[in-house]
Amino acid sequence: MGVAPGTVRAWESGRTTPRGRKREAYAKLLKTLAEEEAAQAQAQAPEQEPKPEAEPQPQPELEPQPQPQPVAAPGPTALTPAQAFDALYAFGAPALVRQTFLLTGRREQARESVERAFQAAWERWPEVARDRDPVGWVRATAYEYALSPWQRFRPRHRHPEPPPADPGDRTLLNTLLRLPARHRRTLVLYDGVGLDLPETAAETEASTPAAANRLLHAREAVAARLPALADPQVLHRRLAELASNERLRAAEPPAVRRGGERRARLRTRAAIAFTVALIGTTALTVRTAPTHYEPPVSPGQAVRGVPHRVAPGALSDEELELRQKLRDQVQDGPERLLPRPE
Repeated sequence: MGVAPGTVRAWESGRTTPRGRKREAYAKLLKTLAEEEAAQAQAQAPEQEPKPEAEPQPQPELEPQPQPQPVAAPGPTALTPAQAFDALYAFGAPALVRQTFLLTGRREQARESVERAFQAAWERWPEVARDRDPVGWVRATAYEYALSPWQRFRPRHRHPEPPPADPGDRTLLNTLLRLPARHRRTLVLYDGVGLDLPETAAETEASTPAAANRLLHAREAVAARLPALADPQVLHRRLAELASNERLRAAEPPAVRRGGERRARLRTRAAIAFTVALIGTTALTVRTAPTHYEPPVSPGQAVRGVPHRVAPGALSDEELELRQKLRDQVQDGPERLLPRPE
C-alpha cells in the first residue's frame, strides 16, 4: 500500500479514511482478499467430512478492552444512560486526571478539566455513546479545556501549587511545562498515553508530518535537560511514574452528572432571562420612539455690535407745530386738481 502500518490501523479503527489512489488501492486489496477467501472456502467445502458434535468447551475470558463501549446492548440487561455514563467515568476518569496533570502541572485544574469534559459528554450523551472511542472524545475535550489560554487569567492560577516531593519528578514536570502547549500535548499522547502517530495527529487536529515534528522537538527539549530520558521507553516509564506518584482524586459519577445538569439549567435560565430582557428593551424602544422627524432647535447665540433700543424723548417746538398742522387739516386730504382744456 505504500503507507505505514499505523496508517492502516487508523483506517481499520475508523479514525481516518483513505483518499484518492490509496482509497482505490485499499478497496481493491480488500476485494481481492475477500474473493480469495471465498474461493478457498468453496474448494475446501467438499473435502470436509461431517464431524460428531463435540461437547462445548469453556472459552477463556478475554482481557478487558482498553476503551469500553458504553452503548447498552439490547435485552433485559441493557444499561440505562446514567449507568453507562457511570461505567465510562469510573473507567476513564482516574487516568485522564493523571494525564491532564502532566499538561498543566496543577492538580485542581486537572480534576476540573476532566469533570467539565465528562459533563459535556453527559450533555451530548447519545452522540458520545455511539462514538467509536468515547474515552478519546472525553480526553480531547479535557485537554482543550485544560490548555485553554483563558486559564491563566483565573485568580487561582496566580497562586502556585506545591511541587512534587521527589526532585526528579519536580525536574521532569518543570521540563514539560516549559514546552509549548502543542508539543507538550503531542508528547503526552504519544509517549504517555501510547497512541500511534496518526491517532495523535488526528486528536491534535494536525497532519501526521506536523505531529511528528512536534514530537521530535519535544523529545529533543526533554533530552537536552534530562539526558537519561532520551530513550522513549524510559520517558514513557517516567511519565507514568510522575502521574502515579501524585495524589489525584476524581469526583463520584453522580456528582459529576448533577453538576452538569445544574450548569445546563443555569445556562438555560440565563438564555431565557437575556431573551426576555431583549424583548422588553425592544418593546420599550418601539413605544417611546418618535413617529416623525423633528429637527432640533438651534441654541441661542449672543449678537454683538447692534445698538441698544432707545425710547423716544420729548417733541421739540417744530415737531409740535407740525403735528398740530397735520391734525387741523381735513381728513379727506387736499382737493383734487382737475386738468382744464386750453
